[in-house]
Amino acid sequence: MVYRIEVSPQDIVASRFAISPLIVTHHALWILSGRKNAGVWRSWVERMRKPYLNLLARHPGLVATVALFRERHYNVDFCAPPPNGVNTPFEAELAVVRATPAEQAHEEITRNLAGITPRPPAAVMEVLFSPGVVASFADALQATWDEIVAPAWPHFHALLERDVVQRAGRLATYGWAAALDDLDPKVRWDPDGTIEVEGSGPDRTHRLGGRGLLFVPTVFPTGLGSHLEERWPYAISYPARGTGVPYRAPDGLAGLIGRTRARLLLELAVPATTTQLAALLGLGLGTVGGHLGALRRAGLVTGDRTGRSVLYHRTALGDSLAGASGTGGP
Repeated sequence: MVYRIEVSPQDIVASRFAISPLIVTHHALWILSGRKNAGVWRSWVERMRKPYLNLLARHPGLVATVALFRERHYNVDFCAPPPNGVNTPFEAELAVVRATPAEQAHEEITRNLAGITPRPPAAVMEVLFSPGVVASFADALQATWDEIVAPAWPHFHALLERDVVQRAGRLATYGWAAALDDLDPKVRWDPDGTIEVEGSGPDRTHRLGGRGLLFVPTVFPTGLGSHLEERWPYAISYPARGTGVPYRAPDGLAGLIGRTRARLLLELAVPATTTQLAALLGLGLGTVGGHLGALRRAGLVTGDRTGRSVLYHRTALGDSLAGASGTGGP
């Protein structure tokens, strides 16, 4: 199946990027439940395994949420709607979930369950079709955010923010082809003015009609997600660039320029600001600024001002030293 999203010149202006703590929380459950491979987040999943199992024992709504996860099939929309703003707080996103009518939730759950064999256990089905299913799901998401995702959010947010800054700049400067480049192998740009997305089910065509497309990055390797229901803004979620950067710098590179500077050089496979790098490494702004200054004087990184911030990226020499020539392109 191929989704086709027809765009117009006005859609570039209307398109935007957003960071959604709720969608990241939902994706965290995909990898914590084992429904998706954890990839580079394996050690984090191992640390969160016990808190996750404790949540499952305390929240029947969480068991029901996970029971609905389906690869390459429809998954309910009401518990992870696309955000309306760039940095909408988790509480505001969850309020949208809690406002979902039970009838809508039951309709989406019925659609989600179509074709599932065997059916979930009777206790799970009772939660899914109860009058309070929306509150059960929302309570489970709140607990997952509070106990698992929120403590790591500064790091997650820095990863997402630097992806948004770079990719939004690509869209505004170079157009759709540049913005969609390396988004996901299932997404491609057709010069006739169409975004093509591989999926499952019958072929369909959607028209943005000037309202633009919402891009929502996630830190987890959950693959491409499309939100193409009329009740929501049309949106695509995708894994952010740079989440696979090694946490530990190779000993040879660390021995040459120091471990912190080596880590900074590796992180700059994707351009970032000083604030973002400080959050990623858990260091002070002054400390990061000092190391960036040293790397800049050595000709390994350079910076370009974007608004009130400076976006740092590796030079060709920095790419060569990091052993990843060309990976930090525009």
